[in-house]
Amino acid sequence: MGNKTKGLLALLGLGALAYWKYKKSTPEEQQAVKDKINTAKDNLNKWGNDLKSKATDAASQVQNKVEEVKTKAEDSFN
Repeated sequence: MGNKTKGLLALLGLGALAYWKYKKSTPEEQQAVKDKINTAKDNLNKWGNDLKSKATDAASQVQNKVEEVKTKAEDSFN
């Protein structure tokens, strides 16, 4: 059995264990897990949006610089 297969089986086993433990927990514990997941999801979304914003800003700066160089080049040929 390859490493990928063993890894997938281990991951599947951990998932099954987590699901079983979640189902056996109290409603308060289940809500705590849901809250942690939602917080992690919100943080991940915020990080993704920040990254997207920074990438857009960088692309805009590059585009402005290209236009500036293009204008200077056209002026020097005229």
